[in-house]
Amino acid sequence: MDLNPKTYEPNNQLIEFVKRYWTLEGGKENIPLKNTIVPDGTMKLIFHYGDTYKHHAQNGEITLLPKCFLIGQLTKPYVIEPVGVTGSFVVQFKPNGFLPFTSIPIKEMENRAIPLDILFGQEGIKLSNQILNANSTSERIQIIEAFLFKQLADRQCIDHIVKSTVETILNTNGQFSVNEFSKNNSINRRQLARKFSSTIGLSPKQLAKTIRIQTILKVLLNEEVTSLTDLAYESEYFDQAHFIKEFKEFTGLTPKEFFGDDLKMSLIFDKK
Repeated sequence: MDLNPKTYEPNNQLIEFVKRYWTLEGGKENIPLKNTIVPDGTMKLIFHYGDTYKHHAQNGEITLLPKCFLIGQLTKPYVIEPVGVTGSFVVQFKPNGFLPFTSIPIKEMENRAIPLDILFGQEGIKLSNQILNANSTSERIQIIEAFLFKQLADRQCIDHIVKSTVETILNTNGQFSVNEFSKNNSINRRQLARKFSSTIGLSPKQLAKTIRIQTILKVLLNEEVTSLTDLAYESEYFDQAHFIKEFKEFTGLTPKEFFGDDLKMSLIFDKK
């Protein structure tokens, strides 16, 4: 049985992301003992419905690759060796094509094989099983395209939601509950937090805390405040202790110190 690579074109709506699909089938005797994958600027999802492969690292370490994984961008040769009969289905992305699908920074995946459960959680395990159990290439292509379309729809929805989360946090002066917001927008809380952190660098909760403190500082700087306790409750802190703790976390001072020290902190420029 000869090694038989075949390539397939992606759906028109995925052309922006996916370069092509290919399959590789063959007995062990037809495959060179070690194959070198040369860096080509693309990332690939690999599903071994046949036997898997070993990876030979440059330091001589040999590891067994998972059945289904993503291979990150390569910057050096990646040497693999078949364990048995090859049956592989590969999704080759364009150089920037995997970006909308990833939950992990692209840089962190360099020269690494990332198992699908780490990349996509439960969905990744489900996808692996479906592809491994499919009966034909056309069925595998259908499964992966349905998966990618759903991921894209979710991402667009989340990008949109990140934007509206930020607006909500700003409009409510940081009086914001992540739980309530995820519930009202029927969005997965963890997914929102992950996407939020990767676009903004803070979690929704951190941003809310920051905006809430900023709001209080503006009140302190611009208005005659008679009672810090009232201010804490108006800003929806659970209690005085919670307010003081958070205030100190952001300013390095207790509200009393901040307030009493001649407001020398009016260096906070953004008064209005």
